[in-house]
Amino acid sequence: MKPWSSAEFSRLQAVDFVLTDVDDTLTNGGQLESPTLNALERLARAEIKVVPVTAASAGWGSLIASMWPVAAVIAENGGVSFERSAIGLERHLFDDPARADRDRLMTALQAAFPDLQPALDAPYRQTCLAFQRYSNPQDNQRILNFLNSHGANGTVNSMWILAWFGTRDKFKASSRLLTSRFGVRPDDFAARVLYAGDSENDEVMFQALPLSVGVSTVRHHALKNWPTWITDGPGGPGFVEIADRLIAAKAAL
Repeated sequence: MKPWSSAEFSRLQAVDFVLTDVDDTLTNGGQLESPTLNALERLARAEIKVVPVTAASAGWGSLIASMWPVAAVIAENGGVSFERSAIGLERHLFDDPARADRDRLMTALQAAFPDLQPALDAPYRQTCLAFQRYSNPQDNQRILNFLNSHGANGTVNSMWILAWFGTRDKFKASSRLLTSRFGVRPDDFAARVLYAGDSENDEVMFQALPLSVGVSTVRHHALKNWPTWITDGPGGPGFVEIADRLIAAKAAL
């Protein structure tokens, strides 16, 4: 990873979409701080659309899309998106696995791992299950192995263990949103789309998009696919660094 401060303006000047993780990428210590919110507003004024791509629940996604200065939101790791339109907020499901399948998976997980705790936002999820992650990575891997043996997908981020059925992931959902909603051709993703993240759950985006940035805490995670650049600061302060350099690059045109 190279320092974000070394990113050449010439590589950034075509960027008009910033896709970003939320928890521990936009937030800092669990809070969305005022400089980060201001950075989102400044990006919008610079005609750079921001789309949070989060593992958080559909309930959170709906709130973020309604109240934050963002162009759209992808929630539940790609399971559902929220987009503003002339008639209000529109919801789109990437795929719609049967609720009964998720209920059976929940029962099996709780039987096999009695200490596994559902995420606090679990009641507001529509397409996936979420649990508090363990502090021991080996324990998290045991859950992922169990999910795989039951035909389900799983991943771990800085807060949760996520489980779902279907073929979606952050990049597939982002690709569909960019092409269908905003008319961006896949061939243009490499030049026009930048991704910011912090954990294992962002690896598919780091791998797919050459313009990728990790906030400083990304180095604490055992990744196979690393972002191109890394910021000096963690979470929200790191995202402010990203916004500052993108806006400066646009101003230098």
